[in-house]
Amino acid sequence: MAQEQMRPNNKQPAPRPVFPKRAIVTGGMPYGNKSLHFGHIGGVFVFADVYARFLRDRIGKENVIFVSGTDCYGSPIAESYRKLCAEGKFSGTIRDFVQHNHDDQKKTLDAYDISLDIFGASGLGDTAQVHNEVTDRFIRRLYENGWLARLSTKQFFDQKAGVFLNGRQVVGKCPVEGCASEKGYADECDLGHQYMPESLIDPKSTLTGETPVMKDVANWYFRLTDFGGLLTKYTEFLRSQPNVRPIIPNTIAEFLKAPEVYIKNEFRASFDALAGRIPAHRLVEEERKPSFTVVFEKLDDMNAACKEFSAAGVRYRTGKTLVPFRLTGNIEWGVASPRLEGEEQQTVWVWPESLWAPISFTETYLQRRGIGREHWKDYWCSRDARVYQFIGQDNIYFYGIAQTGMFMAQQGPDQDKMQLEAPDGTLQQSVLVANHHILFLNKKASSSGSVKPPMAADLLNYYTAEQLRMHYLGLGLGLKSVSFQPKPLNPAAPPDEPDPVVKDGLLLSNVYNRIVRTCFYSVQKYFGGKMPVGSVDPEILELSRAAVLDYERFMYRFEFHQCSAVLDNYIRRLSKYMARVLGAADKADDSAARRAALVSVFHGVRTAAVLLHPMAPRGTEMVREYLDFDESFWSWERVFDTFADLTGGRDHPLKFLEPKVDFFTRHPSQYTEA
Repeated sequence: MAQEQMRPNNKQPAPRPVFPKRAIVTGGMPYGNKSLHFGHIGGVFVFADVYARFLRDRIGKENVIFVSGTDCYGSPIAESYRKLCAEGKFSGTIRDFVQHNHDDQKKTLDAYDISLDIFGASGLGDTAQVHNEVTDRFIRRLYENGWLARLSTKQFFDQKAGVFLNGRQVVGKCPVEGCASEKGYADECDLGHQYMPESLIDPKSTLTGETPVMKDVANWYFRLTDFGGLLTKYTEFLRSQPNVRPIIPNTIAEFLKAPEVYIKNEFRASFDALAGRIPAHRLVEEERKPSFTVVFEKLDDMNAACKEFSAAGVRYRTGKTLVPFRLTGNIEWGVASPRLEGEEQQTVWVWPESLWAPISFTETYLQRRGIGREHWKDYWCSRDARVYQFIGQDNIYFYGIAQTGMFMAQQGPDQDKMQLEAPDGTLQQSVLVANHHILFLNKKASSSGSVKPPMAADLLNYYTAEQLRMHYLGLGLGLKSVSFQPKPLNPAAPPDEPDPVVKDGLLLSNVYNRIVRTCFYSVQKYFGGKMPVGSVDPEILELSRAAVLDYERFMYRFEFHQCSAVLDNYIRRLSKYMARVLGAADKADDSAARRAALVSVFHGVRTAAVLLHPMAPRGTEMVREYLDFDESFWSWERVFDTFADLTGGRDHPLKFLEPKVDFFTRHPSQYTEA
């Protein structure tokens, strides 16, 4: 993982951060059972898109692949499809259902200018074929390296319906201590906590409402519990990286504790009666705590004790710890699992296969381009490359723990030879960029919860895509959970207060837009439509250089709100400079002073456009079009160049700008209100 070179002392400028030669950017995997809501866009995709666009400008468009796709399989989709069909709200196959949602998701992503090189679908078209093959290859590699175990576990069975229940057809309370989720499913809750199925509290079948029984079922599991030591070392390695947010190693560390059980003090006498029959353990008791803790050395010991507790009626909750990571199941709608030891055909659990789906999408993209699928390794297995995965904090367990362990396990069968930074030619660990929760009106919203999130497409009835992009980027989701409070959807919004979304967009639609228009109209009025070039005022040169270097450093660290702050400061100072210098030239009707002022302000326009390009692509592309430069205009190889450098010292003809044409606009509804 490339490290930023830090400032050796306060007197010397900090060396610029080092970026990879090639990169993959992933934007999560939205489920194929719904349209995209504001959290998909404002919590993940905008940030992934901005970074992908930045890297294209920074290291070359041909060296960056931005991938995502619809997560087509799994019990949430099967259950949503079943309910809609039962209610007469959908007709067609489950594949038709997923295709419909995939198409809708793609339409919304396009509307927000999310510049994916491929938006695939794990169960549709050519991406499905490639994904099936990648799944088979990935699981067989784990098996050949000795990291899979065939375990017999309990699965919920609805006796009234006469069927095994998939993950979302069972609902109870999460058994993990400290989790308040009432949406606990078969072996994970809606907050991402993992547990064994028999630990779920008060399970009910969504098919009949009955309490299901447990029956033995054999599945393949990844031996994640064997990777506690390596994950601990990797967590410490992550803490040393300047571009890894603290939430990543902090969350991983929560699951690296010894297996623990929490029992309320009211069951102390019952526990004491069982203490001699359960495996070796130690007690942790704290004064004024309502419960005591039982700590075990091994997960199997804890599970054996939990069976004793359940039989004796002792209520308990388990702590966060590593558990075997299930790979297979018997849900019909899923990717076929390889038959490793002649077992009956099973399907792959949706979470594991969604973790390597970006590899499948990468291979599909390369195949479509005629480059060859085998070149996926140039991006995923090379020390010269880096994979950046943008996720929400609820998914850190899967990407930061399960994926990390499985990627390590691809190195071979011997843990002693495994490297935290994988050898060249084997799967490299991804750089995870996890945002905190984006709330809605100060509450956590979810499609399955009481607070419903606004749909991403519906927000475009009130705002432009660039207004929303700029607002999301400035929220600071990398630091903490923040509330999204669009005024049209906020009944409690004071009528005299500005809309926060509109306010964040004014830097573009008012300030920068005015600067660009003034420059163009001045050139058309005084210089025959040709942009004057020459020496840029040292004040603007230094201001521009500082903005570029600050922006680059913050972008390396994924501090998008700081990038927004850099631009806000830079554009407003440029506006003041223009008002002062160009204003004085116009007042004196001094042609030479006007020319000098425009040379410097146009340099500011160019610098701001390059820095804004990843954030506000539509408006900045229009600026480039009217400046009449090709796409090399965005290359950071020439980010400090002046227009004189770009044109060979010759004044440059611009595309004619008609009166009242805006490069950045507000939404039509906002003008109506005004």
